[in-house]
Amino acid sequence: MTLTLIYTIVGFALAGYSVIANDSIQTLGTFIASKQKWFKWYTLASAASFVMILAITWGWYSNAGDISYGRLTRIPFQEIQWYHAVAPGILLVLTRIGIPVSTTFLVLSAFASTVVLEKMLMKSVVGYGLAAVAAYICWIVVSKFINEKFDEVEDKWIGFWRNSVWVTSAWLWWVWLSHDVANIAVYLPRQIDVNLLLIVLAYFTALLFYIFYINGGTIQKVVLDKTGTRYARSATIINVIYAAVLYYFKELNDLPMSTTWVFVGLLCGRELAISTMNKDYKFKYVFPLIGKDFLKMTVGLTVSVAIVLAIHYIIIPNNWF
Repeated sequence: MTLTLIYTIVGFALAGYSVIANDSIQTLGTFIASKQKWFKWYTLASAASFVMILAITWGWYSNAGDISYGRLTRIPFQEIQWYHAVAPGILLVLTRIGIPVSTTFLVLSAFASTVVLEKMLMKSVVGYGLAAVAAYICWIVVSKFINEKFDEVEDKWIGFWRNSVWVTSAWLWWVWLSHDVANIAVYLPRQIDVNLLLIVLAYFTALLFYIFYINGGTIQKVVLDKTGTRYARSATIINVIYAAVLYYFKELNDLPMSTTWVFVGLLCGRELAISTMNKDYKFKYVFPLIGKDFLKMTVGLTVSVAIVLAIHYIIIPNNWF
């Protein structure tokens, strides 16, 4: 077994675990929080795995063997080196201590040029702002009719909201996969055969079952800290707005972006709207939550920039590979 193959296997394995353990909570976090009281973890994991298998298989079929949905057209396939495997290892460490960093920046920075990284950053910043504004406006409107912090759902609507979580979570999960599978597929050839596809699906399914078994892990706290995320009604509204923003950027162009930044921007706008409309929920409670999440994102971005600069200006010029 050559070193390149070893690096490829290690990098792919670490990236798969890190990306799914860190980023999937953005999409599945509200689903887990709102459903774990009613369903066994393996039932929820089976549902998420079913959607994942459909989404990745469809991406593979419709893009001539490319499971990344064309998100890697600006990042050509490279022979995997040791420093490519280090990036998801760093992400794994940050995930274990509960930091919701951007896997797009942290993983793809090891492969992308500084120009592509800059464009990904700009797209992600715009995504953060758009998600925050959209969430703020939407929840201002929502707050005119319901108080997510105190209002209880009428009995006649309970079934509707509980069922809507399943539908909206599936849509969001599919749209998210079309973005972030690229962060794992970057370690693979841009077109893979059916045998490798089956290996990928089996590995991802095993990872999903583990994530559901541990109820999302440490990173799930980012979701649980926010107002009402355990409630089916709140989870549904979050899912719809988040999926709509991601879908817009998916159709905009093929440039990868940080879904983490979009997600945190959405939660930021939502918390600000709730505090604006609810006199009992003061800004002094909101800003520590927003500031803490933004600080964590900044940590991930700093590490990502350090990685890409080290690769292009230290490791490659000095032939440290």
